[in-house]
Amino acid sequence: MLQTAGDAPFIDYTSQFRLDGRLALVVGAGSGIGQAVANGLAQMGAAVVCADARPAPAAATAGAIGGLATSIELDLTDTLSIEAALLEIGAPHVLVTTPSVNVRKRIIDYTDDELDRVVDLNLKGTFKLCRTFGRAMADAGRGSMIGFSSVRSQTTEPGQGAYAATKAATVMLFKTLAAELGPAGVRANVVAPGVVETPLTKQITSQPAWHQAYADKAILRRWAQPSEMVGAVIYLASDAASYVTGSTVFVDGGWTAADGRFDPPS
Repeated sequence: MLQTAGDAPFIDYTSQFRLDGRLALVVGAGSGIGQAVANGLAQMGAAVVCADARPAPAAATAGAIGGLATSIELDLTDTLSIEAALLEIGAPHVLVTTPSVNVRKRIIDYTDDELDRVVDLNLKGTFKLCRTFGRAMADAGRGSMIGFSSVRSQTTEPGQGAYAATKAATVMLFKTLAAELGPAGVRANVVAPGVVETPLTKQITSQPAWHQAYADKAILRRWAQPSEMVGAVIYLASDAASYVTGSTVFVDGGWTAADGRFDPPS
């Protein structure tokens, strides 16, 4: 809210992060980061639609939130499912998409089926979702679209070829959305986490040496919790980020800031 104090404008910054009166669609709300994001957006006043390919976990998240939260089934790999979701809820003010899958294999060992599995969800599914809902949000003349990339859009390691490629593509997809839909009043940005303890990373967290190696790579020397991704999403969804579009917000504990190979003695 903008008020006037003499000749100087007064801005109520305390209200800029609020999302009262807005509809937020969170895809992947059944678990992990999506579940945490759905909770966070609801606490900031949004009416949240918890979407997931698995209807029961989505309904459980909505039930735990209560209030205005609802749930729908939405499968990113199914164009008809995406279009049905739009018909059911209309154009949201906020769209957040989190689902991804990873098959950890060297490129030369990948099968076509494994490549299709990663690309179909991480890239094609995200593209289809943004195509459908981006059109509706542009027609409505407003909105914030938020995708989830990864530090793997910038750095990689053996076994990350397909996943890293899709996460780099996600960054460029949202930059292009920003360029194309910005004139219509729609912003598009990406959150890029480091290592987060979610069902996707259970393969790593269940192995102590692997888990610790990743913790040591981050400047903060630990993994993130899903709740630590919520602040960035709330910011990008809100009026506090009204002039932010086409950007990537790294929430990675410093993973991409330093290589951490040597700490000189004092």
